[in-house]
Amino acid sequence: MTSSSVVAVSRKATHGPDKPNCAVIRMVAGCGVEGDAHFGATVKHRSRVARDPTQPNLRQVHLIHAELHDELLERGFQVRPGLMGENITTRGVDLLGLCRGAMLRIGPEVIVQVTGLRNPCYQLDELQPGLMAACLGRDSEGKPVRKAGVMGVIINGGQVAAGDAILVELPGGPHEALRPV
Repeated sequence: MTSSSVVAVSRKATHGPDKPNCAVIRMVAGCGVEGDAHFGATVKHRSRVARDPTQPNLRQVHLIHAELHDELLERGFQVRPGLMGENITTRGVDLLGLCRGAMLRIGPEVIVQVTGLRNPCYQLDELQPGLMAACLGRDSEGKPVRKAGVMGVIINGGQVAAGDAILVELPGGPHEALRPV
């Protein structure tokens, strides 16, 4: 059995990818990662703010699986935790296979509720040409597969650090597949 854990944590006070790694990040229920540009109860993503700044913030925290970094490194991309804008880099969790509403218990206190997929954006190509396309794929039916991690909201706050264990709890009833948020 593979253990699931946090590889790294990152935050950045300004918008854009390439978030610096930190020893610890503090999560605040209903708001996100303290000190991060996406912190707040209402939407902080610039294009969504332009449409309706009163929308709830379903993108309080961004998680990427280190297995994506492994795949990208094999394809020649120079990636590391935080580079693609994630707050939490995980290992051993099938983030893309989760359903909407899944709960991630991280460390002794934090609970993150998964709200949806992160849609890879053009800013990835500004880091390295072709990185955005490398974060997109197609399934056997030709439908897009967005590999750039998942977004979530903070249900219970606390501190998160590298090495913290992650436990996945799936909601009861029929599972709703993740969609971009």
